[in-house]
Amino acid sequence: MQKISIEALARQQLEAARTAGSGRAADTVFGGHEKVLRQTVMAFAAGTQLSEHQNPGEATVYVLRGCVRLHAGADSWQGKAGDLLIVPEGLHSLEAEEDSAILMTVAKIAR
Repeated sequence: MQKISIEALARQQLEAARTAGSGRAADTVFGGHEKVLRQTVMAFAAGTQLSEHQNPGEATVYVLRGCVRLHAGADSWQGKAGDLLIVPEGLHSLEAEEDSAILMTVAKIAR
């Protein structure tokens, strides 16, 4: 068994995001390309976004710190610390309204 402090990892990734040219930082804590389930702590400096992209499967965003906005077509949802956003199928993007850290969970669909 392995134990990981998501809170400590969120702090670490936020520090990295604040100094990165892209304003983002991420670390996969479970799974990966060879697994069905993948969990990644992602951090964003305020105003940074993940551009529009397609889901590789079912996905959720758990907001660890800050405030983010999930966009899908004409719809958008705000998530603050403690909120779980269910990512809709199809094209979507994510924007950090303030310095933020999330836990992104994806279960890839076999194609």
